[in-house]
Amino acid sequence: MRIIHTDEIERAVYELVRRACLHLTPACTAALEKAKGGEEQGSAAAFALDTVLRNADTAALENMPVCQDTGYAVVLAEIGQDTHIEGKFLGDAVNDAVRRAYEDFCFRKSICDPLTRVNTADNTPAALHTEIVPGDRIKLTFLPKGFGSENMSRLYMLTPAKGVSGIIESVVETVRLAGSKPCPPVYVGVGIGGTFDTCAFLAKKALTRDVGSHNPREDVAAIERECLAKINALGIGAQGFGGKTTAVGVSCEIAPTHIAGLPVAVNIQCHCVRCEKAEI
Repeated sequence: MRIIHTDEIERAVYELVRRACLHLTPACTAALEKAKGGEEQGSAAAFALDTVLRNADTAALENMPVCQDTGYAVVLAEIGQDTHIEGKFLGDAVNDAVRRAYEDFCFRKSICDPLTRVNTADNTPAALHTEIVPGDRIKLTFLPKGFGSENMSRLYMLTPAKGVSGIIESVVETVRLAGSKPCPPVYVGVGIGGTFDTCAFLAKKALTRDVGSHNPREDVAAIERECLAKINALGIGAQGFGGKTTAVGVSCEIAPTHIAGLPVAVNIQCHCVRCEKAEI
């Protein structure tokens, strides 16, 4: 049994918040640069891609948020079952880290009561997802989720007869209906299977994978590739200016489901893919 104090978790989450809000992931930057230097050359889309890349460079250089929407603080904690957490309640430690980081770095506070719309004023509570995994380590992932893209996300409860074609149609339809609203080129997380709620979590978790990575199951990877090709054929393009890069990637996560259902969740991320990870 390995003892981990919440002070260590709090320090790690605080640093993840700082890094994530100031930087695009390296894989995202590489995908955007590839799109700009490839088929989009000389177009309005290339200008848009160049602008978002220059924005990211400036944000990193000036220690400023890469996007003004520093998002809902989403934290995924994979907790080894051979660990014992001591100190604060885990949720309090995570919220304290988020609270301090958003205040210290002047990140926008965007969390409010859904009915009164009164802002909590410190960007808490965070959305904390925990999973018990083998081992004696804790893996932390921080995803600041902006709502320009979150609002474009969808959940489908398909019938099994819809099959793979129904999954692909749902993903493409979601991006088509979103149009330019989520600041494309987008990154698309897809959850397949599970239940109404677990399917949505799978889609969110898919967004924590590197842009350009593929599911280890070949049949799932094939869905990723076909979705990406069909999305990029929509012609929405970077920031809605048209072109061949409407999405930089599609990532699918899958889980067993009931014989009577085929849940599919599509979680959209804007071009500003921000995600940081740490292991304690």
